[in-house]
Amino acid sequence: MTDLTGKVALITGAGQGVGQGVALAMAAAGAAVVVTGRTLAKVEQTARLVTDRGGRALALSCNVKAAEDLEASIDRTVGEFGALDILVNNAQEVSLGKLADVTDEAFVAGFESGPLATHRLMKLARPHLAARGGGMIFNFCSSAGIRWDMAGYGAYAAVKQAIRSLTRAAAAEWGSEGIRVLTIAPHAESPGLKGWIDNNPDEARTFFRTIPLGRVGSLEGDIGRALVALCSPDLGYLTGATIPLDGGQANFD
Repeated sequence: MTDLTGKVALITGAGQGVGQGVALAMAAAGAAVVVTGRTLAKVEQTARLVTDRGGRALALSCNVKAAEDLEASIDRTVGEFGALDILVNNAQEVSLGKLADVTDEAFVAGFESGPLATHRLMKLARPHLAARGGGMIFNFCSSAGIRWDMAGYGAYAAVKQAIRSLTRAAAAEWGSEGIRVLTIAPHAESPGLKGWIDNNPDEARTFFRTIPLGRVGSLEGDIGRALVALCSPDLGYLTGATIPLDGGQANFD
């Protein structure tokens, strides 16, 4: 595994699911991790999992829709560990449903917790990454943004496609500072996906048949370790791209 010893990573939405898997993988690779989420008890549990394995972790309560919480998270990260090398923008409120049923409140919450929070955190992280000679930013999107049948996914896809655009812009504007920015499109054993499978059994059976590798990815092993690998200097020429970690299902070409 890529060695992240001496690196510091900030991961939002790390109380469960993909965020927790990424935190565990990065800590296993040697990074100090700051794990944030709306529910402090959940991220404290993630931090305990890290420290029980011998890693270093700091748990912070953070609502990504609140600009002051984002600023405080960056400040606490740098104050505690002296630097920031990796930012993982994972937290996201999801607004699923047909367009006629998605409320203004849900639509706005999706954009505030997704593209706006991503934009804000990237800007806050940038000077600290640049001060280290560069670093990594990971944003998250979804194959929902390229579905042939968008019924029920329009608002969610709009949010996730906006994040892809921000990734491309940040990669173009900050590449000269050594900052690489990638969008990750995962299928993982998260509580959100498990809930969707339980509530949509017929669609879920069709969904699994479209994954060439025949399974959903594990949180730490398939998703978290892949992000660790993407931090490797061996992949230092890769930026601005969308990386599907989905067993070969989606076609982002």
